[in-house]
Amino acid sequence: MKLTWDQVFAWRMRRQLLDRQVKDTGVAAVVRVLCGVQAQVASCAELAVAARQAKPIKGDLPKAVKDKKLIKTWAMRGTLHLLAPEDAPAYLSLLAATRAWEKPVWQRNFVTLKELEAIAEGVYTALDGKVLTREQLTEAVIEHTKDASIREDLTSGWGTVLKPLAFQGYLINGPSDGNRVTFTRPDTYLRGWKGLPHPAEAARVAIPAYLNSYGPASIDVFNQWLYRGGLKMTHLKSWYADLVDAGELIEVDVEGQSAYAPAREVDKIAKVKPFDEVRLLPAFDQYILGPGTKDTQLIGATRRKDISRAGGWISAVVVHQGRIAGTWELKDDRLDVVLFKECGDVPKGEIEAEAERIATFTGSTPEVQIRTG
Repeated sequence: MKLTWDQVFAWRMRRQLLDRQVKDTGVAAVVRVLCGVQAQVASCAELAVAARQAKPIKGDLPKAVKDKKLIKTWAMRGTLHLLAPEDAPAYLSLLAATRAWEKPVWQRNFVTLKELEAIAEGVYTALDGKVLTREQLTEAVIEHTKDASIREDLTSGWGTVLKPLAFQGYLINGPSDGNRVTFTRPDTYLRGWKGLPHPAEAARVAIPAYLNSYGPASIDVFNQWLYRGGLKMTHLKSWYADLVDAGELIEVDVEGQSAYAPAREVDKIAKVKPFDEVRLLPAFDQYILGPGTKDTQLIGATRRKDISRAGGWISAVVVHQGRIAGTWELKDDRLDVVLFKECGDVPKGEIEAEAERIATFTGSTPEVQIRTG
């Protein structure tokens, strides 16, 4: 099957609910479709979900977390994500399979495997049926290990030492305690938590889920999305082959590039109608994070620096015809839009309509300023 990038992007926009045709899509359903939503910046996560709803309601996302319909934990690429509890075990299992903390460079920079094992035991014991702040958890783990030298690693806002424990399902974020982060154990906090499946079983869930929103895509693109290429390619190729043999995936050609797509969706991709509408998507949106900022079909090669910025910041973007056509930024009472000159005409009226939609959700009404750069 041969496909074009225009078809792929039009299909992705619809698969990721950016056509807003479903009238009653709840926040948890949106998060499931997107295979999780990056949530290091809470306001961006709310806007990402709202961008896919016909009638978003402010406050629904944190309420879903409070009601345990969603959980927050370190997941893809080691960043904080909102995940559905029923989906999280598969993604976490594959993240755990990377064993990134076993690499010598990781141990030199952080803690040894022996120290990490002791920390894991302390965390598991301390969080049994409890929700603790970072400070409380730190003190409990130090008391358990009798090793005060790990205090700095445990209190780091980056959470590097705690991420391997999150990947293995030993901890997740608990409900916020004011401005303080809390942690708890998923098996004692969530009803029906069954632990992590074997990676091969997890792959049968996670790979099709990813391709159902971000496909067609190569094996390497999936691997980069999950943990920057952390999984062994021999395992991935085997899992993909099994899914192809089972009739779930099919290899396709997208303008000369080999990729995999859900078998049941290929005909829909080939017959999809163009998607010419404009969307304003927030910083760290999954539409970009799914394929990654190195995708030159999505983001012009000379424009990556405008999207992937210093400190790991991913810009808020203007999407037209499924491709990144500019960036936007909300500054007090002004919404500044910069359109990429090489992307042709982008309907100004649609940009203004999107700005009004954002204003309705955020409660502010900014002046829209559009320029070409």
